[in-house]
Amino acid sequence: QVQLVESGGGLVQAGGSLRLSCAASGSIFSINTMGWYRQAPGKQRELVASATAAGITNYGDSVKGRFTVSRDNAKNTVALQMNNLKAEDTAVYFCNLNGWSQGWGRPRDYWGQGTQVTVSS
Repeated sequence: QVQLVESGGGLVQAGGSLRLSCAASGSIFSINTMGWYRQAPGKQRELVASATAAGITNYGDSVKGRFTVSRDNAKNTVALQMNNLKAEDTAVYFCNLNGWSQGWGRPRDYWGQGTQVTVSS
């Protein structure tokens, strides 16, 4: 099994910054991507940012230029630096790992428990 533990959520004023961190542990054979998704009340879960082992990043349109994802392949960690936060960034943020826990089959998604980010306007 793969476990993802997140930290760093909280309450911040609009225009402020927060940093989320996530550490993966357990039976990890190989990782495609690590990153972050978020889900606001009444909305679908959406991609925030992800990074491949080679450092290729992908961002949701609404966070481009404000958020930065970084990954440490050796430690199996991923972080999300969030700057210039807006009220619409309020959501539960989930750490995601797409990969294999064993050396065969298709990769699958693993999820953290989620951490609340609240931006007050």
